This record gives sequence, C-alpha cells and structure tokens, in this order.
Amino acid sequence: MTTRPTIPPLLALWTAVLAASTAAIMIRYAQQYAPSLVIAALRLALAALLLLPFVLGKRRQELTRLTRNQLLLALLSGFFLALHFAAWISSLQYTSVANSVVLVTTTPLWVALLSPFTIREPLSRLARAGMLLALLGGGIVALSDSCTWSANQLICPAWHMFFSRQAFWGDLLALAGAWMAAGYLLIGRRLRASVSLLAYIFVVYSLAALVLVALVLVARLPFTGFPPVTYLWFFLLALVPQLLGHSTFNWALRYLSAGVVSVSLLGEPIASTMLAALLLNETPTALKLLGAGLILAGIAITSRGERR
Repeated sequence: MTTRPTIPPLLALWTAVLAASTAAIMIRYAQQYAPSLVIAALRLALAALLLLPFVLGKRRQELTRLTRNQLLLALLSGFFLALHFAAWISSLQYTSVANSVVLVTTTPLWVALLSPFTIREPLSRLARAGMLLALLGGGIVALSDSCTWSANQLICPAWHMFFSRQAFWGDLLALAGAWMAAGYLLIGRRLRASVSLLAYIFVVYSLAALVLVALVLVARLPFTGFPPVTYLWFFLLALVPQLLGHSTFNWALRYLSAGVVSVSLLGEPIASTMLAALLLNETPTALKLLGAGLILAGIAITSRGERR
C-alpha cells in the first residue's frame, strides 16, 4: 500500500515541470562565458556530488552489490546520457530555445519506435499515428527558422542555403539529443528493475560526468577562468533542473500513473518557450507554434498508445 505523501503529488509534479523548464535559460546564460561541453560536464558532476552524501548514507551496501552486468549497463546508460547533454546543450548555441526544447522532447517517440526491437514492447496503431503527426510537426519546426508565411504562401530559400544555416544544425543537434536520451531511457527501463532510483541516478550521473570530462580534456577546454556568475549557473543547473526537476518526476511515479507523469512532461517545452520569450526576447512565430503544437500532440498520442 502506498503511503500518503506530505506534499500533494500533482503540486510536486508541476513544480518539477517548472524546474526542468529553467534548464535552457540557465544554459543560455552560462554559454556567454563557458563552452557547451564544459557546461554539460559540470552540470552532471555537481549533480553527482550533491547526491553523494545521500547515497553513502542510504545506498552504500547496494552500490557494493552491483553485478558486472549492472555496471556495464550503467556505463552504457551514462554514455548515452553524456552524449544527450553534449548534443542538446550545444544545440542552444545555434537554434532557438523553442526549437531546441521541443525537438529534444521528442524522446518518447524514439523510445516507442525502438521498444519493439530492444525491449520487446510492441508499437500500437495509436502510437504510430502519433509519431506521424509529430514527424509532420518536426518538419514544420525545422522550416520555421528559414521559411516565412506571406500572402497565403510559404516562402523558403534554396535547399543548399537551408542546409547551411546555423538553425538547421542546431535543430539536428537537438534531435540527436533526443535519440541519445531514448537510448538512456531504454537501458534505464532494464536496469531500474533491479536497482533503486537513488543508486541508479548516482551511478549513471557519475559515469556520464566522467565521459563528458574526458571529452572536455580531449578538446582542451578550460574548467576554470570563468566569471563567478558562470559557476553559479553551473550549480543551479545541477540543483534545479537536474535534481529537483528530474528527480521529482521519478518520485511522482510512486503516487501517480505513468500516463499522468508522461503527459506532464509536455509542459516543459511550453514553459521553456514562455521563459525564453520573457527573458531572452525569443518570441516564436506562428509557423513555429503550429509545428510545436503538432509535435506535442503527437507525443501525447504516442505515449497513450504505448501505455495501452
């Protein structure tokens, strides 16, 4: 029997949505001084350090009992998570917050698509319909930075100019971030069946941080020499969107259905876009809003079909 929590789960859930939605804004501020790889590495490294005292106090024995297979899966999961953050955070250098967050939130679509081949979860007709709808929305979002709607017609540049634009590569990086997150989640579905949440996220965050630190060292990027406010953004990224946001989503699954939690995730790109309009003066166009709406609707339909 599930005990009644002190904090109402729905209130905690929407707090998590708002916390996760601040990530793109904080990253944009940090990118004024620090490279994207450094931001990704320190976000996960600080998150792991903040978890360390809780893990040592409650899950030390569990960590020592992890099998070789569990550690290998955790290493692979951490590798995918590291690439997810490296790609997504880099995307914010080239494209708008709205495009980046909406495209990286397509992760459930790729999880649903890959599930029949990786963890033998069949794809329903409803899920396939949702994926087609989201694919249409993704095409519109990709066009929205280069094309305009004028005099009842869509005006776009030549194809070779379209592919040379920075926004296109930013969108592609955000999409790559979604693919990497799908791999991370699919492995997590297997590993979480035998490992507690606290132990799992600590090990995966730590391994992902090591991968990113290695990439930073290979690229010969600095970890120091930034203005003090940059380190504040690093800390807040680890504390607010990473630990408060994502950890609360996992906590809510104890009291709310997976359906309610998965649909609530669609609030993140909406809130991020609103914050970007307010703080970064990035007002989305009507074409971009149309594409984003189709993507979010497609994700909701796919998630419902996958639950069935």
